Amino acid sequence: MKHYEVEILDAKTRDKLCFLDKLPWLAGELFSGGSLVSPLWEWLSAVVDTLHQHLLGLAAFAVGTTSLHVEPNATIAEIKNLFTKSHPQWYPARQSLRLDPKGKSLKDEDVLQNLPVGTTATLYFRDLGAQISWVTVFLTEYAGPLLIYLLFYFRVPFIYGPKYDFTSSKHSVVHLACICHSFHYIKRLLETLFVHRFSHGTMPLRNIFKNCTYYWGFAAWMAYYINHPLYTPPTYGDEQVKLALILFLFCQLGNFSIHIALRNLRPAGSKTRKIPYPTKNPFTWLFLLVSCPNYTYEVGSWIGFAIMTQCLPVALFSLVGFIQMTIWAKGKHRSYLKEFRDYPPLRSPIVPFLL
Repeated sequence: MKHYEVEILDAKTRDKLCFLDKLPWLAGELFSGGSLVSPLWEWLSAVVDTLHQHLLGLAAFAVGTTSLHVEPNATIAEIKNLFTKSHPQWYPARQSLRLDPKGKSLKDEDVLQNLPVGTTATLYFRDLGAQISWVTVFLTEYAGPLLIYLLFYFRVPFIYGPKYDFTSSKHSVVHLACICHSFHYIKRLLETLFVHRFSHGTMPLRNIFKNCTYYWGFAAWMAYYINHPLYTPPTYGDEQVKLALILFLFCQLGNFSIHIALRNLRPAGSKTRKIPYPTKNPFTWLFLLVSCPNYTYEVGSWIGFAIMTQCLPVALFSLVGFIQMTIWAKGKHRSYLKEFRDYPPLRSPIVPFLL
């Protein structure tokens, strides 16, 4: 069997970081048919194998690298694990291995012998920085707005002044808004724990600060005005609130339904990607028109919440969220089109027929 040499270079400096060696494959090349192989040749091959490993090990030691054996069916994930043995500070989730210094990262499930490389493969390493699990990020992002909003709702001291400490609003829409806001983030927390299946286990640690600033900051801004003692109800009163509540609940159910449908597409522990199609659940029929109906429903929920509260910070949060989710939806839409030749051509990324 042919074995591979893999050298791993720093993508920026081109310095050799690690050398993963091969065993001699001459016998496999000369006697691929197997008829000329004899016990004597097998014994000689074993001896040469051992000598070759020692020589490569000495060479690797001389340049300060590590020599490890790589099978041809080794995956990138396995190569990352071997690399970690010589550089423990770069655990697998922190590594990006690519064929070109400026190219795309190889997937963990990519197999070495299926890549466009010879028996000596050169991979370029890039440090992704400290990583944190997606579950931890989501739980932190969503728990913050839930708790922050409640601080303003209960009017804890040092927010609106001593006169209003722990007082309650006289407007029913304020209490309804708190219920809807809390419901939304409790739903997100439960989905993170029991529904979502992540294709990537981690993300850069620095992202949690950016994401929390966004979610927590907007939550505080919205909550301050909605729960303010001088807050005034919507212009069209109860009718406006009821219509907005219907829109909010409809989109929340739709969003949850899409998340369940997406979960069922991917078996536990796998990174399998399939084309999502509508199911018997009517809320999933939006898949006929858009690639990311979960984002469509998410935006719809916040539009409903903005109409319900008639609050400018909520409207701005909805707008910013729509812009960001449109970017994500377009990216996923392009990925679907690239990966699946039979992808439904009528679908738009997030808004049917428009965007």
